[in-house]
Amino acid sequence: MTKSYIDLHMHSMYSDDGEYTPTQLVDMCHEAGVKIMAIADHNWVKANKEAKQHANELGMIYIPAIEIDCTYKGVNLHVLGYGIDDCQDAFNQLGENIEKQELACSIKKLELTNALGFDLKKEQLDTLSANGVYTGEMFGEALLNDPRYENHELLKPYRPGGSRSDNPFVNFYWDYYAQGKPCYTEIHFSTLEETIALIHQHGGVAVLAHPGNNLKGQFELFDEMVTLGLDGVECFSSYHTTETNEYFYHKAKAFNVLYTCGSDFHGKTKPSIHLGENGCLNPQEIEDCLKNYHLI
Repeated sequence: MTKSYIDLHMHSMYSDDGEYTPTQLVDMCHEAGVKIMAIADHNWVKANKEAKQHANELGMIYIPAIEIDCTYKGVNLHVLGYGIDDCQDAFNQLGENIEKQELACSIKKLELTNALGFDLKKEQLDTLSANGVYTGEMFGEALLNDPRYENHELLKPYRPGGSRSDNPFVNFYWDYYAQGKPCYTEIHFSTLEETIALIHQHGGVAVLAHPGNNLKGQFELFDEMVTLGLDGVECFSSYHTTETNEYFYHKAKAFNVLYTCGSDFHGKTKPSIHLGENGCLNPQEIEDCLKNYHLI
């Protein structure tokens, strides 16, 4: 995939499924030729201060960001907030509320996973989790590294050469722990409207993340979201096909809203996703768009 010098979607260790420190991510972006970046951790803003300081030291442009889980018409979404005042306690309260729910759901996930025919122990997951939250990616990693299940039929698609082996851990999450899947556990998220209001209240712009993933078969919902105050869309994403990139690019142009690009880099949970690789062929156009929204 073509590399862009803009990458506005990546995750640090402050996301349950992220691997690297904010400083490490800035260094990695610098080495990869990324000049304009944003760390958008799940429901937390902890990475921004450290990352912005180091990016400034390296002459890079850093945009404070967050990725917030929310819902619209029963569909779980991710909304990116850019240019936010990341010192606001409201974002910490959001992260604390969701983490509390995730801790309770983790034990339920373990029960549902073992009901598939496994015998994972809590101790195996504790070696992968820093805070007691067990993500779907962690279940995938634990199972795929457990010698007892080397030849387990359910895990074959995630082994090297299998149909889901490109990003085995996160693919296992999407196949078993995402909304509507066998091991899904429900968390109460804010509504899309509440999320947009929170981002706007604290000086940011609200951008729908990787819609090709969250709106599969329901792309028409994006039109409704714009009328609710959504400011833009991540039309260029490592998850999107060229056709999906083009669809949301043209939608953004038609609605005259912000359009962005992001790799959604996490590290080991998504090994085939690399910094700067997001399908954007004209980063200068994205940069101009960011300037129009006073984000840089």
